[in-house]
Amino acid sequence: MRGMRRARDTPGARAESGARAASGARAASEGGANAKKHRPWRRLRLPRLSALRLPRSRRGRRLAVQGLMALCVLALLPATWMRLGADARVGTTADAPAREVAMVFGAGLWKGRPTPYLAHRLDAAAELYRTGKVKVVLVTGDNSRVEYDEPDAMRTYLTERGVPDDRIVSDYAGFDSWDSCVRAKKIFEVDRAVLVSQGFHIHRATTLCRSAGIDAYGVAVDEPRDATWYYGGTRELAASGKAALDALFRPDPRFLGPQEAGVTEALASATP
Repeated sequence: MRGMRRARDTPGARAESGARAASGARAASEGGANAKKHRPWRRLRLPRLSALRLPRSRRGRRLAVQGLMALCVLALLPATWMRLGADARVGTTADAPAREVAMVFGAGLWKGRPTPYLAHRLDAAAELYRTGKVKVVLVTGDNSRVEYDEPDAMRTYLTERGVPDDRIVSDYAGFDSWDSCVRAKKIFEVDRAVLVSQGFHIHRATTLCRSAGIDAYGVAVDEPRDATWYYGGTRELAASGKAALDALFRPDPRFLGPQEAGVTEALASATP
């Protein structure tokens, strides 16, 4: 073995190795140059924006405008349907009827704590509990990752504000509004509930829970008209389209699982 290593390290061997490396480098260079010459995607040309023009004829322009208006109407129909259908069932905490269960939808965490919008929802739920309008609070949110746990953060926030821990029930698979409503009905056997969310979302949540079979009343948490509020309102236009399909076809949630007795047990402990 040592003899073989010495033979490889002779000047002739090093010269031969250098020649092979140089030859390989030239081949790679020529191959790269040829690849540049034969790149098919260099021949592709994107369409010019100037080609996207309105029709020249008056009739063509009128049809284009009418088509655009029809698309706008179709986009707004689901949100309009949900607002009109749920408007009579949405109010404030003072307007809310007495129900056994309040249901709070997740709205994100920041460094493990509820975001301001979620905190305001939980404040409203705590008020409903203090005033005796509800006996149990069902918190529903996302816990699809170990490091992200909306329901437990919501529980901690509520207990800090005087809601007993045994009156709080957690749904860890409320990945969206439809999933939360279906699971509340099928998994936790909730038949009547007060829903708590912001005004831009509560009509959709109320409509979806009613479609899932829950006699729902929505509490609209008031918020300042800031950038987050306008973003949420804009997002509702897209979310309402999906919600309309959910209400129409009623798919199973992403995760259904077996029934849980959490709400029933919490109500039993609340009974004198």
